[in-house]
Amino acid sequence: MGRKNKLAKFADVLSFPNVYECYNVQDPTLVGVDMEPVDLKGRWAETHFKNNNPITLELACGGGEYTVGLARRFPERNFIGVDVKGNRLWNGAQDALSNGLHNAAFLRTRIEIIELFFAPGEISEIWITFPDPFPRYSKENRRLTSPLFLEKYRRLLQPGGLVHLKHDDGDFYQYTLNTLAADPRCSIFYQNDDIYAGELPMPELEMKTKYEMKHLANGKTIKYVRFGVGA
Repeated sequence: MGRKNKLAKFADVLSFPNVYECYNVQDPTLVGVDMEPVDLKGRWAETHFKNNNPITLELACGGGEYTVGLARRFPERNFIGVDVKGNRLWNGAQDALSNGLHNAAFLRTRIEIIELFFAPGEISEIWITFPDPFPRYSKENRRLTSPLFLEKYRRLLQPGGLVHLKHDDGDFYQYTLNTLAADPRCSIFYQNDDIYAGELPMPELEMKTKYEMKHLANGKTIKYVRFGVGA
C-alpha cells in the first residue's frame, strides 16, 4: 500500500463515528471524531452503542473482518475490534458503516494499555484471531496469551467470561496450552488442533480472515482453544 493511500485512510478514520484511538502511551487520552477527547471506560454500551448488550473484544483485529463478521451474525451483541494500525482498521470500520452495523466499533491503541479504556468486568468475551506469535523467547511478554495478558483479561472480563484463540502457528498454540495449564485459575473448555477436519463446534468459527485464507491455501491447519481465566 502506498504512503499516500495510508495517509488518506488515517485521515478518513478520524472522521468515522465508529472509531476511537489512543496511540500515544505517554498520553493515554482516548479520542473520537475530529480528535475530540472521550471517556468511554465503563460506558461503552451506554454511550457508544446506546444499549445494554454484552461486549466482545477482538484483539489484534487487523482489517476487522472477524469483528464485522461477528457483528453481522449476532446483532444482539456489541463488538469492538482493537488494533494498533489505523490503516488496517479503516477496512473494517468502513465496511461496518456501509452496511449499517451499529454494533461494531473499533479502537486503535496498543493492547498493552487496553485496561485504560475498559472498566473491570465490562467485557463478556475476547477473541484473539491470528495475532503475531512473537516466536523469539525475548518477546514472550508480547504474546497475547502470555501470563501478562491473561492478568489483563482476568480484570476486563465479567465472571464466566470466555477467551477464544484461533491460530495457525503450532508453537504459539502449544505455548498457549502450556501457559493455561500452568495457571490454576484458568480452565480450558474446548481445544482442537485442526478445526476444519470435522464439524465445527460453533458458528463463529466459520468466518475466515484474509490471513487465514492464505494459511489454508498453504496447507496449514487452523487451531482453536476456548478458555476462561478465572477470578
